[in-house]
Amino acid sequence: MEHAEIRMVNSDAIRVEGSLSEVEKELSDAARSGKSRFAWLTDEGSGQRVGVNPDHVVSLRLSED
Repeated sequence: MEHAEIRMVNSDAIRVEGSLSEVEKELSDAARSGKSRFAWLTDEGSGQRVGVNPDHVVSLRLSED
């Protein structure tokens, strides 16, 4: 399973399940859907769903295990 690291504007990092293209698509879809829409992703550590506001994302990269 691939994992991606999302770096937020406040310097927090969120590691989620999925390839870079899958995570990017979720973030892009949420951004196009309107203000205050979240991209719902799966947290890599806990397996829980996490909502990410695409307006607060600074970078996206492959997570190294």
